[in-house]
Amino acid sequence: MRFLYILSFTLLFLGCKNEKKETLKKDSVLLETFRYSNNKAPKISVHRGGKSIKNYPENCLETIQYVNERLEAIYEIDVAKTKDGQLVLMHDNSIDRTTTGSGLVKNKTYNELKAYNLVDDFGNETTYKIPLFKDVLEWCKANNVVLSVDIKRSVPQKEVIRAIKDANAEDVCIIITYNMAQAKTAYATAPDMLLSVSARNHQELEVLLASEISTKNMIAFTGTRLSDKSLFTKLHDNNILAMLGTLGNLDKRAEARGDTLYNQWMALGIDMIATDRPFAVAKALKNEKK
Repeated sequence: MRFLYILSFTLLFLGCKNEKKETLKKDSVLLETFRYSNNKAPKISVHRGGKSIKNYPENCLETIQYVNERLEAIYEIDVAKTKDGQLVLMHDNSIDRTTTGSGLVKNKTYNELKAYNLVDDFGNETTYKIPLFKDVLEWCKANNVVLSVDIKRSVPQKEVIRAIKDANAEDVCIIITYNMAQAKTAYATAPDMLLSVSARNHQELEVLLASEISTKNMIAFTGTRLSDKSLFTKLHDNNILAMLGTLGNLDKRAEARGDTLYNQWMALGIDMIATDRPFAVAKALKNEKK
């Protein structure tokens, strides 16, 4: 009988200890700073870490550093996986467009990839190399720079989230999801992290609101086309920030017709602009304040 009492007490103690550990687990600070009611988020998301910058390639740590010295922003980057299981920054399946080499990322080891240099959007070879995701995480942690992490289809979502957690980088990472299935698995794996969720219209938003995902974990990507102002109002009513992707057609429209268009789009209720033209957006928003 005495043995049963000791066993019961031990199990109870261990249960309380585990419960205490769970209680002490903290949410990412992004869950508060990226809420509409407490919005301290930058207004600009830099697509692929910086595009169309001479001598600075996309998905390159040195490019992120270069842009970060000149404006306040978060940086969308793409994570791929090498043949030997290393997570690296790369948008395309192949390295042909953005490096001096050729072939598929999944067919090359990281040591093989290091033999090539990154190329900027104008075809200029640089001395920069394809960066390891873990090195980018470490730099972002040290400099309090936020990444928006786009996980390529060939890479398991859980693997990228595990890499973020292993680096204790939850406070500087947003996980990008494109549909409810991805959003649900990301939330189940990382309920303490901020997720970029797709809310391009009222229907998609209603599905999100009806899901088990907490709205405090959401920043809404409203697509690359302008939505009705009522969508942004509904997002704000639910304390969710709205991000518009101007990359592509809207960036081209602003370049052709004038960068004050960025200010007009922000006035609709946009909280953040994801763009290929971060310097133009930053200048337009700065001029608006004057």
